[in-house]
This record gives sequence, structure tokens and C-alpha cells, in this order.
Amino acid sequence: MINPELLESIALKISELPLSETLISTVRSEYPGIHFTYCMEDDIAEHEPLLKYPGFNLYLVDGREHCLCLTRNYEHATGVVIAEVIED
Repeated sequence: MINPELLESIALKISELPLSETLISTVRSEYPGIHFTYCMEDDIAEHEPLLKYPGFNLYLVDGREHCLCLTRNYEHATGVVIAEVIED
């Protein structure tokens, strides 16, 4: 189960690494059982991130149903989206 403390721990780990698709394999090995996805922030529309860090935002994913969706509910979260933010 993902909780606020775990999400913060994940964010701190991510902040130590270069943002790239290879980051996913690193966090997957450190946090088994959690699904991670990497994308650009502008790929996510009309949702507010749970955590904002310099260079990236984190969102929670609910994978309990047939279709994945973003959620703000930690109890329903099965994964994390790492969304890279590129400043204009």
C-alpha cells in the first residue's frame, strides 16, 4: 500500500537520480510491488499532482479496475506516475 510517507520517500529517491526512462528500473527495484510510469508533465491534463518537486511531479494511479486512472486516494493507489517538468 502506498501512503504519504512512502510517496515522500520515493520522491526523495527520484530527486537523487537523473530523470529518464532508466529511472523507472531503479525505482522498481527499490520499491517492488509498486507500478511506476514515466512521462512528461504536459502529458497529464487537468490533474493536480500529489507532490511537486523541482523538475518533477508525482501522481498516484488506481489500478483496481480494468482501466488505470489517476487518484488522490492513497488507499486505492497501486502505482506512481513520475511526470518530468521542463521549465519554459
